[in-house]
Amino acid sequence: MSPTPPPPTVVHGLGVSPGRVVAPAVLMPPPITEPPSGRRLPPGADHRSAADRVGEASRRVCAALDAAADAAEGDAADVLRATAAIAADPTLVADAVQRVMTEHLVPERAVWEAAESVAAQFEALGGLFAERTRDIHDVRDRLVADLTGRPAPGVPQRDEPFVLVAPDLAPAVVATLDTARVLAIATSAGGPTAHTAILARARGIPAVVAARGLDAQVTDGDVVVVDGGAGTVTLHPDDEQVARTRALAAVERTFDGDGRTADGHRVELLANVGAPADAHAAAAAGAQGVGLFRTEFEFLDRDEAPGVDEQVAAYREVFAQFPGRKVVIRTLDAGADKPMPFLTADDEANPALGVRGLRTAATHPEVLEDQLTAIARAARAESALVWVMAPMVATVEETEEFVERCAAHGLTTAGVMVEVPSAALLADRILAHAAFASIGTNDLTQYAMAADRLLGSVAHLSDAWHPAVLRLVAETCRGGAAQGRPVGVCGEAAAVPALAVVLVGLGVSSLSMTPRALADVAAVLQATSLDECRRLAQLALGAQSAADARERVRAGLPVLGDLGL
Repeated sequence: MSPTPPPPTVVHGLGVSPGRVVAPAVLMPPPITEPPSGRRLPPGADHRSAADRVGEASRRVCAALDAAADAAEGDAADVLRATAAIAADPTLVADAVQRVMTEHLVPERAVWEAAESVAAQFEALGGLFAERTRDIHDVRDRLVADLTGRPAPGVPQRDEPFVLVAPDLAPAVVATLDTARVLAIATSAGGPTAHTAILARARGIPAVVAARGLDAQVTDGDVVVVDGGAGTVTLHPDDEQVARTRALAAVERTFDGDGRTADGHRVELLANVGAPADAHAAAAAGAQGVGLFRTEFEFLDRDEAPGVDEQVAAYREVFAQFPGRKVVIRTLDAGADKPMPFLTADDEANPALGVRGLRTAATHPEVLEDQLTAIARAARAESALVWVMAPMVATVEETEEFVERCAAHGLTTAGVMVEVPSAALLADRILAHAAFASIGTNDLTQYAMAADRLLGSVAHLSDAWHPAVLRLVAETCRGGAAQGRPVGVCGEAAAVPALAVVLVGLGVSSLSMTPRALADVAAVLQATSLDECRRLAQLALGAQSAADARERVRAGLPVLGDLGL
């Protein structure tokens, strides 16, 4: 007689990327820790045999990486092959062998010290060599894992697709996941606006974060259902739950390029773009335009700002994908989690509250001037309807100055990002000068809740569903209505179908998101009237907490269940 299966158990977290998936769970192995300093072989040990283990581990690690590269594609394959080459580097192996033979270190400690020595040399060389130190540390960890009989770091290899479960995941891991193998992500830590969550949405991977205690309740191979919309992970689902999830996951949706509610109220559904290549994907997904064109890609990892001609070429590539349609380009958002040595100081005590966004123009006006020159030239060369906005605007005075600087370059549609509570509360006065406002819900949530959006320990506060954040959105929309100015949302909240309904109900006229979310958001809006959007928005505003607001709205949107969202 077979044992009775355990009943379904639901673990609640924060849904950060919609979609439902059923698959076996695979646990991310724990990180490799440094072997104890000075640990040596016991007296009488075979030093040669111990030293040979380093070379054997190198060959195994190299072979495993090459096999993984053969199974991967694109950037992921390139990264794996480069890492395999470091694992096979005779310099690293020879140094570790020497430490075993002369200092009698145990192999894992010898590898650790040898890798640190190589990394220090690369760091001193600077440039591209310095960038490879992370790869050296990756190889170090893989060699130590092999030598100590532990699972290799990184995403485990499995024959069948799976749900990746971990305490948390580094953005670099999410960026290189094989989406054919990793069907969903579930973590016990993390927050909805951290880079890991943003990448999951951008790559279309259903994800739940901050599901506290999840990694302690699930074991490798357990079948789980991840609902990235509801923010739940169901352990031991029954046959009916499994069948329904599989049926919903098999449905493919597309966006017809016409954002609207059930009763025909128009809502622009736009795309967030971070580089020219993203614009091609956005256009292919049917985006009605671009609601946020991040320009940081041209400035990151450089010692000086790019020249005007270089910027013009990059901006034109995006504008060209949307002839006759709106492209909202954001001026440089440097600082905080995007430090740039030629603009921002590296010794600010709290850079998120320091010199970032438009504030950098006070000390480096030439960078903004060059950027506005490049945007204007690119706009004249293409037929896109180019709107310009500044990040991190906090006052009416900043707005006036930015609008004037744009006008001097012939950029007449100049707006502001509403990311700071002061801008939301002064929206009516700010929009007396700015042509539009675009709400960045990631930062607005961070500043409203005084919770660093990259800090896992306060992730439960970093939730755009919180009524305090929604009230700031409502206040911004009231300011826009008073001045006859449009208000959009380009933060990650726009990509959450249920929250998109609330935003429209609060008065938001456009939603900008990762292109992958367009079809889902469009489907929910097309099934919901404007009056119903407004009713649900009021329910959310009247809630006591983010969880309460989410539950109220989801309960009032049965279409989410029908669509598997």
